[in-house]
Amino acid sequence: MKASTLIFLLLFLVSACRTARVVPTSDSTRVEVRTEVKTIRDTAWLELPVFIEKVATLDTISSLENRYAKSQARVSGGILTHSLETKPVREPVAVDAKEIVRDSIVYRDCIETRVVEVEKSLSGWQRFRLNLGTGFLLTLAVASIYFLFKLTKNL
Repeated sequence: MKASTLIFLLLFLVSACRTARVVPTSDSTRVEVRTEVKTIRDTAWLELPVFIEKVATLDTISSLENRYAKSQARVSGGILTHSLETKPVREPVAVDAKEIVRDSIVYRDCIETRVVEVEKSLSGWQRFRLNLGTGFLLTLAVASIYFLFKLTKNL
């Protein structure tokens, strides 16, 4: 009986109560990188160079014109003068351009802690109870009463 009582009291001493501990906060950071390839269809302008050519032959009058060039031929003094002129033309040409867009987004999870002010501070007895635990104090009180009772009974 004495051994079981002693073991019971030791278990009470070992399993004292205490306030909860604060879990340390940790921040987690995650970076997400996105890469997008966009094909952009654009128009470039191609300029044709201007060429002028003249030829003289024995023939009749001739005239020819199109989008890119103009040709005139005439006879003057029995000689045919022929001229060919290209027009300054800007031609549109379709061009495919690739645009690579890289974007990174940083996600940061953080816990916001706030300090809450208390109206008045704890007394010495309240701080002592919080540090040692009420269960330990009750166990100590029961053990001291038990040992005092045994001491007074033996006398």
